[in-house]
Amino acid sequence: MFTGTRRIGISATLRVALAQAGLAPMAGLVAGVVAGGAAGLAVLYGVLVALAVNLVLVWRERQSMRHPEWDQHRLFKLFLRAGIERLMLLVALLACGLGVLKLAPLPLLLGLALAQFAWLAAAAGRSSNS
Repeated sequence: MFTGTRRIGISATLRVALAQAGLAPMAGLVAGVVAGGAAGLAVLYGVLVALAVNLVLVWRERQSMRHPEWDQHRLFKLFLRAGIERLMLLVALLACGLGVLKLAPLPLLLGLALAQFAWLAAAAGRSSNS
């Protein structure tokens, strides 16, 4: 039996989602002040797209955590399914933002790329096993 204290916390993917959710209004506001309202809206949309894609990963991770009885084959299928779902959601949301909403492409993609830096924040925030 393990005698160490059990660390109950949030997963790295949920930390990333929380960082992206906090980043969204700040990035949109800063871009709106610097480059105008249309650019601010496009950056905000880009960050929200990254957040939505990451929330699919969080959902699937939570689903797999609730079922410890699943074997590696089932988990691998879930891994592949989550990857396909995330890609399809990304393409659909980008097509909606660029095609339907007619948002500026560069600020939208900059917001999307900026939100991906939350993965670095999650990696840096990981504490050592002590």
